[in-house]
Amino acid sequence: MTSPAAPATRIPEAVHRRRWAILGVLMLSLLIVVLDNSILNVAIKTISTPAPTGLGATQSELEWAINAYTLVFAGLLFSAGILGDRLGRKKVLLGGLAVFGVGSALAAFSGSPGELIAFRAVMGLGAAFVMPATLAVLMNVFEREEQPKAIGIWAGGVGLAIAIGPITGGVLLDHFWWGSVFLINVPIVIIALGLMLWLVPDSRDPKPGRIDPIGVVLSVVGLVLLVYGIIKGGQLADFTDPAVLATIAAGLAVLAAFVVFEKRSDHPSIDIGYFRDKVFSAAIGVIALVFFALMGVTFFSVFYTQSVRGYTPLQTGLLMLPLAAAQMIFAPRARLLVDRFGNRATTTGAMLLIALTLAAFATFEADTPIWLLEVVFFLMGAAMAHIMTPISVVIMQALPREKAGSASALSNTFRQVGGALGIAVLGSVLSTAYRGGIDDRLTVLPEGVRHTAGESIEATLGAAARLGPRGESLVGPAHDAFLHAMHITALWGAGIAVLGAVVVALCLPGRSTAPQEGEEKPELVASE
Repeated sequence: MTSPAAPATRIPEAVHRRRWAILGVLMLSLLIVVLDNSILNVAIKTISTPAPTGLGATQSELEWAINAYTLVFAGLLFSAGILGDRLGRKKVLLGGLAVFGVGSALAAFSGSPGELIAFRAVMGLGAAFVMPATLAVLMNVFEREEQPKAIGIWAGGVGLAIAIGPITGGVLLDHFWWGSVFLINVPIVIIALGLMLWLVPDSRDPKPGRIDPIGVVLSVVGLVLLVYGIIKGGQLADFTDPAVLATIAAGLAVLAAFVVFEKRSDHPSIDIGYFRDKVFSAAIGVIALVFFALMGVTFFSVFYTQSVRGYTPLQTGLLMLPLAAAQMIFAPRARLLVDRFGNRATTTGAMLLIALTLAAFATFEADTPIWLLEVVFFLMGAAMAHIMTPISVVIMQALPREKAGSASALSNTFRQVGGALGIAVLGSVLSTAYRGGIDDRLTVLPEGVRHTAGESIEATLGAAARLGPRGESLVGPAHDAFLHAMHITALWGAGIAVLGAVVVALCLPGRSTAPQEGEEKPELVASE
């Protein structure tokens, strides 16, 4: 407990002096995790090519190469944050980076699609321990008044990773084999580990209590079942499938058991009472809603630029630069609008701007001037910066400093689950609408391939190419069916963003409140 005469600062002076260098190391760690989420998309077509160029992976195997990472990542995020609070954030961060690096090297030299799927799961395991630890360490090396600025810069780093992922992947595939998109992670991990050992202090919960193994297991099992069910539903384009419904129901049941157990436990992993605070709950909910809308719409925008407009993966990555540039420009400055207008007005306006940019996709056609897409991406990035920065500050400052790992893990877990749900649900909407628009034109194909050819625009164009000159008549209808499906899906995404704006307007505070004089706060436990 601190007395009124205690010094104002709680950060050791040696740590305080190098706080910006520490932030740089944390952003480097975050960079490779976020970059890996986007870089694989560029390599998908190459990996599906038969050996020796690729692995000859089927569409299903490619999906699981992506989903294995997401399942493990989302399922373990919460537990990783809890363990970081108890064992030490630096230790967990170092271990997570090392596992991620080993998984990346193994994935680069995979000899089969099955091996790639397994090693992607290993990468997800490492990433789950890296993501919450970076933000938790940040909260423990910056004083409260500097935290919004630091979180803004941290969020800008996410924008940088989103931009350079596709570009880096395109450049590597132009010069090296498909495994290079994973091997590039290894030297970055080695550099980050060295800098972290040198610069980053350790921190933990000063009163960690006992480990909660039952809570950890319940949270992992529940989240994995839920995310698996969501992904499977999107894969089948059918959320009424008995296996999908059973898996999602089982996940929700296990998570309900987790909540009940935590409420009754005398040493819970997370105090469920935090969610009685409507501000904290609303901020967490908005994270899920915004990523639900954005991830689903970003998913189809890649097919729009490549399959309909004919751009290469590298060109597609370059087209996304305005989105990333806007995040990097505005994320560190978002606090200025928050200071002037408050959290509620800033975030509500940004959510409505997200809704408008998503709805803009409903107007895009095959010949829409590409500069309009660039404007939409820039506005989308600016809106994201004015959502993620203030919302992250609200979440991280809602809990005591020593619970930073749990707060970060909760935020990232809801983001991952929201994103997975967005891809699954909006991907299902896209697939269903596309099939409805193309089915009656597939009669030129052999009966045995019609169902598969109607799954996506890529499947249709692939079947048309194999058919030769007779298949050329399918190209125009495929483009038209996809554009119609994209318009419907974009409006769904815009509707979800409007729902998020309503939640923000009703629940978030108007302005950040400064801590009251004499208010006691937990001491930081840090070691050089």
